[in-house]
Amino acid sequence: MKITVVGTGYVGLVTGVSFAEVGYDVFCYDLDENKINMLSKGKCPIYEPGLEEMLQKNLSAGRISFTGDPAEAYMESEFIFIAVGTPENPDGSANLAFLEEAVEEAGRHLSDDAIIVIKSTVPVGTSERMAALLGQTVSEGVEVKVVSNPEFLREGSGILDTFHADRIVIGAADQEAGSEVARLYGPFKVPVLQTDARSAELIKYASNVFLATKISFINEVANLCELTGANIEDVARGMGMDQRIGSQFLKAGVGYGGSCFPKDTKALATQAGNYGYDFKILQSVIEVNSRQKQQLLTKARALLGSLEGKRAAVLGLAFKPHTDDIREAPGIELVGQLLAEQADVSVYDPAAAVNARERFGDRLYYASGIDSAIKGADLAFIMTEWPQIVHYELKNFKLFMRTPLIFDGRNCYGLEEAEREGLMYVSVGRKAVSVKAQIDRLEF
Repeated sequence: MKITVVGTGYVGLVTGVSFAEVGYDVFCYDLDENKINMLSKGKCPIYEPGLEEMLQKNLSAGRISFTGDPAEAYMESEFIFIAVGTPENPDGSANLAFLEEAVEEAGRHLSDDAIIVIKSTVPVGTSERMAALLGQTVSEGVEVKVVSNPEFLREGSGILDTFHADRIVIGAADQEAGSEVARLYGPFKVPVLQTDARSAELIKYASNVFLATKISFINEVANLCELTGANIEDVARGMGMDQRIGSQFLKAGVGYGGSCFPKDTKALATQAGNYGYDFKILQSVIEVNSRQKQQLLTKARALLGSLEGKRAAVLGLAFKPHTDDIREAPGIELVGQLLAEQADVSVYDPAAAVNARERFGDRLYYASGIDSAIKGADLAFIMTEWPQIVHYELKNFKLFMRTPLIFDGRNCYGLEEAEREGLMYVSVGRKAVSVKAQIDRLEF
């Protein structure tokens, strides 16, 4: 059985390597020649724990290969998983141009019956639209069916999420085609939910938007905690003990980022609008998250006034730990704002610094460690809860910084510990430590 995976980005690569790991023959196809050459040598173009080792293992076993030749990619392939990007259009809708190109190309090259499986995040009704497109491109006598199989991978734990998923969602107009894809997932021993294609497409968006809603909600509660004197960590702990609510995604901070939540919230809002529905909660989620990303900078300005000429250290650039993805990352947005205010900015991130350099060039000092990032700094912002940052000794902030003023957007440290070490410490949803009283009275 041959599986073709179209697109070797995060989703496509994790999918391809995982299918090879359970014994399938996998061809990964991409137009990026440099990426294909890199992957063929066992080198991952993305940072994802455990992925490169699994890639090398399956390359050696001959179960996975990479090609930029569509004729080779589609020859005798029974399943074609399409995992190309669906970037955001200016109006917030999903851009399906890459998906359409991939489907049309597959249709032109397939000479035998096959099933096209769409893993890309797509608007409701896309599977039907792609099936119609295939009807115009495949050769006479060749039957190609379309199945929706949205992904639910978390960057930084993609391998774990593949082999220990909560569920696999498969949506299809043709029940037999859906069942064939379900059988393909048999070796993973994960629960499978089969639905119609439209429901599967909406499950993906609804799941991500609900998680984004939990994040925005707890951040709103955190802002209220700051005004009332309550502690957000105690509030979230008490909420999470209720099994109807659960503890996940109730950690206050500076908002969500990444490749999924920002894009998917806006895309679903646009889809709702296209059907004449005003999705009010979703609009509020987007607004709250945008505002939350500004909170630490607002507090810094209130305390220090102008940041011009100040030395600011930003610890954490990736939108979350264990990834190098900086898309919509709060830390990246903060860096841009600090530069606009003519601050002198140093940054540290164990994985994302290379991507940040591509965006900011030599306008930043890229530190190899936290010590050098905060040396001589007037203030420091914590934007990603990397283990290296969470376990950093607080005494070093006072040792290396000009002024030990910390704005912690991820609540990495305990208030008592910060006070004991003599830090000026401002976090999210908790009282400020050893700073001007005006910080506690900010209105948002």
